[in-house]
Amino acid sequence: MLNAILPVEAYTSEQFFQLEQRHIFTEHWQCAGLIEDLIAPGDYLTAKVGLADILVVKGQDNQLSAYHNACRHRGTRLLDGKGKTGTRIVCPYHSWSYDLAGNLLGLPEHKRQFSQLDKSCYGLKPAKVGVWRGMIWVHAKPDAIELVDWFAPMAEQLAPYDIGSLIESPDDLVSQEINANWKIVVENYIDHYHLAHLHSGTLSMYDHKRAKFGFADHHFHFWEPLSADYQQDISTNAPLPLLMDKADPTLGAWVPMLFPGIGLAETESSWSVFHIVPLAVDKTRVNIRAKVKNTSSLAFMSQAAKSYAYWQRKVKAKSAKQGDKHPLGSGDFMQEDVYVCEQLQQAMKSPYFSFGPLAERSELPVYQHQQLVWQLIAPHWQT
Repeated sequence: MLNAILPVEAYTSEQFFQLEQRHIFTEHWQCAGLIEDLIAPGDYLTAKVGLADILVVKGQDNQLSAYHNACRHRGTRLLDGKGKTGTRIVCPYHSWSYDLAGNLLGLPEHKRQFSQLDKSCYGLKPAKVGVWRGMIWVHAKPDAIELVDWFAPMAEQLAPYDIGSLIESPDDLVSQEINANWKIVVENYIDHYHLAHLHSGTLSMYDHKRAKFGFADHHFHFWEPLSADYQQDISTNAPLPLLMDKADPTLGAWVPMLFPGIGLAETESSWSVFHIVPLAVDKTRVNIRAKVKNTSSLAFMSQAAKSYAYWQRKVKAKSAKQGDKHPLGSGDFMQEDVYVCEQLQQAMKSPYFSFGPLAERSELPVYQHQQLVWQLIAPHWQT
């Protein structure tokens, strides 16, 4: 039997949340986008990395550079969202401008006022950027651990997919706000215990009893095979064209959680990044982008038609009596997860709330994740 490590205040305290923003999200690699977001010189995107605001731009040399998204004059935010900036980055406040290499350029209307300014000292503050598995990653510190080293413990724990050969599925873009602390969302994601219970009707195509999972350094890895009835005729049953040979013994679902909050759902027929973004102590946004096999529209329509009967028969609501408007009656596993996460956050408001024991195997990842968080926050936490 395991007991929860984190106090209830870790999920409800604004002070604890701000410490996490500073010592977890600002201090670790974060996913900023996919490589296809930045194609040509001048293409840019911005990312919130804990308390830092990072700008990534493709330079004239077609290389990616990352900077803190703040003008060196008064600190004004330079760019928003993603788009094209041309050959220079111009501050909207006083028009200080920078080239794509972050160097300060001319100050057209104020030359005399800054005649002694050493422009070489006022280039944009650098951050760090890297590409891994088709994703763009950023770190607020330019001297941060190398991206390849950060993810090295997961090298043997991921699906054998060439992510660059897949194409994005625009129909599967999801951005959903969840009224729960980010750790509740992560803990739900890595909790093996609930799969056969909460998702008994929505994820029964996987054999949860044979799942293999654990932590590799900071990162959680998870794999489980297909259920026997799903695999028996997988060429027909799969909702999308398969990403690997149907006879491959590793066919199944890889569902890692990369610290501190980037999940990958690498299934037999799709690949998704599940990005958990803390918005407030009791509010989290989940952004999901999915990729599928690069094949014809006809192949997708054909596969959907072949698998329709299987999915109509296979997917069942957790509680049909609730009606399809209720998350537990929806037959949608993500809505089931959102519901229980929000219910747990609400329950924590009660002065009588307390955590019960954790299952020694199936909830061990929850315990280990709490250990990671506590190790980073405990030195700064004052009750």
